[in-house]
Amino acid sequence: MPVIAIIGAGPGLGAAVARRFGREGFSIALISRNQSKLDAMAAELNAGGVIARGYAADVRVPTALGEALARAAAELGPITALQYSPLPAREYLKPVLEMTPELALEALQFSALGLIHAVRAVLPAMRGAGDGSVILINGGTSVKARADFAGTSVAFPAESAYGEMLHDALEGEGVRVAQLVIPGSIPKLQLVNGIDDVADRIWDLHAVAGPFRTMLIPLEDGRE
Repeated sequence: MPVIAIIGAGPGLGAAVARRFGREGFSIALISRNQSKLDAMAAELNAGGVIARGYAADVRVPTALGEALARAAAELGPITALQYSPLPAREYLKPVLEMTPELALEALQFSALGLIHAVRAVLPAMRGAGDGSVILINGGTSVKARADFAGTSVAFPAESAYGEMLHDALEGEGVRVAQLVIPGSIPKLQLVNGIDDVADRIWDLHAVAGPFRTMLIPLEDGRE
């Protein structure tokens, strides 16, 4: 059975993606920092007929993240799809004049370095199988810096650059790497089916090879 690991799993987009992939026969590995919340999410998914388990880890702690992904692969099976979508902390949205080297480093650890550690944990199995996907979920500061969102304006482009290089390096191996840019709060984007439309788009990015970056809506229509 294929497995998706959702890093940054929460009751909004993470749960919607879990339900969407679950309908396609995937087992779900839910990864975030709070085990009790993950257990509640997994129980709700299990009640709906989807196999799901939670694995607590902080993306800023490489050993914890690696161990969570290893446990997920051991219990559910090799990771077929990886979604990297941890929600940035409010501290990363400070104005640029309040940016410190320490805050910039933490934002980079959260976004770019966390992704690199996660990819290194799951990519060997994907390449061995000749199939898989890595999907990045980012806000609009991944493509256009904002002085009032300094942390993500520094970290998201670094994450994007790594993802784009992976996309190019793995092209032809059957491993798809894609980024979905969501320039604003999903509830405010007035999508016909709300968050389920976003989950459908993420499924498409997993299922069909394409360009690295996809904009959910035009950048100028969003707020972030």
